[in-house]
Amino acid sequence: MSRPIEDYALIGDTQTAALVSREGSIDWLCLPRFDSGACFAALLGEPGHGRWLLAPAGGTPPRVRRRYRKDSLVLETEFTTAEGVVRVVDCMPPRDCTPDLIRVVEGVKGQVSMHLELIIRFDYGSVVPWVTKNGAELQAVAGPDALSLYTPVKTHGHHLTTVADFTVSEGQRIPFVLRWHPSNEPAPEPLDALAAVADTEQWWREWFGHCTYQGPWSEPVRTSLMALKALTYAPTGGIVAAATTSLPERLGGIRNWDYRFCWLRDATFTLYALLLSGFREEALAWRDWLLRSVAGDPAKIQIMYGVAGERRLTELTLDWLPGYEHSRPVRTGNSAVTQFQLDVFGELADALFQARRVGIPGDLRAWNMTRELMDFLESGWKQPDEGLWEVRGPRRHFTHSKMMAWVAFDRAVRAVERFGREGPVERWRAIRDIIHAEICTRAWNSQRGAFTQSYDSSSLDASLLLMPLVGFLPHTDPRVVGTVRAIERDLVKDGFVRRYHTHEIEDGLPPGEGAFLACSFWLADNYVLQGRLDEAKGLFQRLLELRNDVGLLAEEYDPVAKRQLGNFPQAFSHVGLINTAFNLTEQLISPAIYRRGNGEEP
Repeated sequence: MSRPIEDYALIGDTQTAALVSREGSIDWLCLPRFDSGACFAALLGEPGHGRWLLAPAGGTPPRVRRRYRKDSLVLETEFTTAEGVVRVVDCMPPRDCTPDLIRVVEGVKGQVSMHLELIIRFDYGSVVPWVTKNGAELQAVAGPDALSLYTPVKTHGHHLTTVADFTVSEGQRIPFVLRWHPSNEPAPEPLDALAAVADTEQWWREWFGHCTYQGPWSEPVRTSLMALKALTYAPTGGIVAAATTSLPERLGGIRNWDYRFCWLRDATFTLYALLLSGFREEALAWRDWLLRSVAGDPAKIQIMYGVAGERRLTELTLDWLPGYEHSRPVRTGNSAVTQFQLDVFGELADALFQARRVGIPGDLRAWNMTRELMDFLESGWKQPDEGLWEVRGPRRHFTHSKMMAWVAFDRAVRAVERFGREGPVERWRAIRDIIHAEICTRAWNSQRGAFTQSYDSSSLDASLLLMPLVGFLPHTDPRVVGTVRAIERDLVKDGFVRRYHTHEIEDGLPPGEGAFLACSFWLADNYVLQGRLDEAKGLFQRLLELRNDVGLLAEEYDPVAKRQLGNFPQAFSHVGLINTAFNLTEQLISPAIYRRGNGEEP
């Protein structure tokens, strides 16, 4: 049976990541990149699809406590048994060359019997490798992949599984190192596991030295920043939406998507989170990734790209995997990449404008890119699209999409006014005003007293909580107040916000999903703007309580089953947490909120 999503912790080397369960099993790991084939895929199937278990042997289930070492992605899982206490330390050192996975078993008290079970299955559990032993090295090879295990513990094969039983005494430390390399190249040399753990801890602590947040929510903000850094593909600066694929939005459902790619919709929110927190280098790398990835014909801009800017993300179904809690199909790639989403033009223009506004050095490419975007949008904004939520159904005139087209023209106008850029500003102002008037006419539903999901409809959409945050209308406007009230009434369930009613839209998929955590953070931001600080703090606290024991959030939450849902950990959720924490921190409320809104200094 699948472990709850919230039972997992994340370790990573800023090029890929692994998920470690509370029972000491690494059930997900793609090598050598986030979007590579998994060598451990038990998360989406059974142990036989690949995992690495390292835990106390048999008997009564141990009591488990775990944590990250302070300001680092070094995970400690402590097991208390009848025999004593043992600690498993897991990490992936930020890599110089090839990826390494380090596990160290530490005896804390007494003498504990331990069991190792290593099941390597390349290509998402479909390929059984050829395993050989050469002295202290155990090597598994299949196709282009090879893994080498180094440990002083004696292992042996049993039913296509590497196993070992050993004991650890108080004060003893037993290392395990798993190193990946291309199968056509020599295996890397053994690694000093204890030194690697210490170096990894130091690397993360030095990175955290840039953090500027000093507010009352330091721990959740710092953990969220660490998750964002772990989801960053260091060679390019791209940030993946999540470390996983196909974790369901509804248990047993089919809304299971691959999120190991970089979405343009995340651009501005991520930029804010990084800049507000002091991580200028990461923000600059993200800005540069954006410019490289979208280069070319503006009409062919995609909503997402691979970690290095790849455009072909063909969606495939992995029929041999039963899925997380039988949620099928399991998918790799994402066919939403072919969708037309108007909002990404606004996200991109806003991100480039805000980067320049807060002092990231100007780049001629950035303004040239903006000019190209505006040339396309002068007519392109009129087209229907698939919308922010990647609806797999007929295109329509989504309100959020039109609003983000307005944002694109607004930021282009402001770039001319503020930074002296050259462009047809009068024409842009005129189009900006036309879009604004059209939205206020066709997206406003007087019967509901709210803006609606698309033109001439009655359905609500939580994305419209962004209206005051992007500066489309002030938070005091009665139409904004009415929209927030309508969303509270119709989309808030058990205290959290759903994106929209899935049964109200034709997308060819069965209805049903959890509350979308980013939207719940947006509602808290609106409460801050409206001066409803007690409600904002209350909602924010409820959201913080959804985090698992090591501070991580998935994409969604099921308030009935009290389970996290969707891919994990989700960058969009953690970005929302960071930005809302800044908005709630008294001395930073105005800078955080209004940076996106009107583009002016508070």
